[in-house]
Amino acid sequence: MQITALLLLALTVTELALLFVVIIFYLRLRKSETLIARMQTKQEQFLNKLRANAQLEQELVDSFERRQDELSRLDGQLTERVVVLNKLLKQADEYARSPQFLRQVIISGNRQGKSPKELAKTTGLSVDEVELIIDQNT
Repeated sequence: MQITALLLLALTVTELALLFVVIIFYLRLRKSETLIARMQTKQEQFLNKLRANAQLEQELVDSFERRQDELSRLDGQLTERVVVLNKLLKQADEYARSPQFLRQVIISGNRQGKSPKELAKTTGLSVDEVELIIDQNT
């Protein structure tokens, strides 16, 4: 009878030890499940942030492309205006070098009291030429 009682006691202690191991395993399993759930939530948040960043990056690229197109268009307009302005400058230079214009500048300057030397410097003519034009006008 003692052997049976000892055997029964050993089985009960073993069962209790196994029950304790199962409880510890269950608690660890619950802790792991909680940890996995937290990791999944953080992963979803991370994926949402990645999507938002990808969207912002696409918007930035689109904005950059629009600005590049606008800059290209403005560069074309600027090039056209440079051509037009160069033509106008050439015409103005031709007009400024014309004898009639120089004559008008000298006569007008003489009426304003400028000296022949000043007028020669302004027009790029010699003092003798300026004096000749002034003499012809008087």
